[in-house]
Amino acid sequence: MKFHILPIVTFLMVVMATNAALPPEFYWKSMLPTTPMPKAITDLLHPGWREEKDASVGVGNGSVNVGVEKGNQGQGGGTDVNVGGGNGGVNVHTGPKGKPVHVGVGPHSPFDYNYAASDNQLRDHPNVALFFLEKDLHHGTKFNLHFTHTLNVDATFLPRKIADSIPFSSNKVSDILNKFSITPGSDEAQTVKNTVSECEERGIKGEEKRCVTSLESMVDFATSKLGNSVDAFSTEVRKESEFQEEYRIAGSGVKKLGGEKGVVCHKESYPYAVFYCHKSDSTKVYSVPLEGADGSRVKAVAVCHTNTSPWNPKHLAFKVLKVQPGAVPVCHFLPRDHVVFVPK
Repeated sequence: MKFHILPIVTFLMVVMATNAALPPEFYWKSMLPTTPMPKAITDLLHPGWREEKDASVGVGNGSVNVGVEKGNQGQGGGTDVNVGGGNGGVNVHTGPKGKPVHVGVGPHSPFDYNYAASDNQLRDHPNVALFFLEKDLHHGTKFNLHFTHTLNVDATFLPRKIADSIPFSSNKVSDILNKFSITPGSDEAQTVKNTVSECEERGIKGEEKRCVTSLESMVDFATSKLGNSVDAFSTEVRKESEFQEEYRIAGSGVKKLGGEKGVVCHKESYPYAVFYCHKSDSTKVYSVPLEGADGSRVKAVAVCHTNTSPWNPKHLAFKVLKVQPGAVPVCHFLPRDHVVFVPK
């Protein structure tokens, strides 16, 4: 969902000038002095605060349009899952001749493991995030990928002092819409409602979750769960493409990052940067080097959930992969504007 940026920018400029808040990156450097900021974070700093002046951007709630093929067969079966921003959706492609279908997920993100995907949500559409099995993480596995631009690229971080002054609750939606000049009943208004509602839902058993509305709050949540000795990673794409391309896991191989726990933060569709962060003790994180047929390279991050038994048994991942809750580890690539923290 793309928000009309002019009234939002005007409002934020007035608030920021009034509060004279410090740039969020100062807090990161004070709390995590030996942890480099991943690109997913630097891309979301206010332009005036960025140390890296580059043109690349992250991907909203959507991220990677992907399919999996076995080994070097090229014609092997696969599963393609897309996660869109706003009302969202998942593109599911099974087999080399299967027709892509859109699985509408309503207000829920596929990274919310409480939700159930219903059978009547299937309809044609392309776009974004792959569920796959951990056993596919090996050299030579092929993926058909399409990395797209975020729909709310202008949704940068606010300093915590400012973010905390803005309402963020379902009983304050009218105030939120008024502050950002969003028309009630519009698609943008529904996106705001969906995001706030998802943030207020209870997590699954064993999950500790929080929606953070500032970079400072993200750092606090991650360090409260993992300590201050952490690394942070995000998927990095070095070449933009308008079309799906074939990648395979390169010879340098898959590398495990951290231990068996991590904090993953998923970017939400919202007028400014808001992340749905959750911590689980049954999480593995991998760095996955991908090489395109044209020589392009992607430093992808994959997150694998080793205990899916608490998930909704009708969750999209089980429908797509045709597995039962708790049977096998379920993985997904981390979208470009999402971030994961793991212990050093």
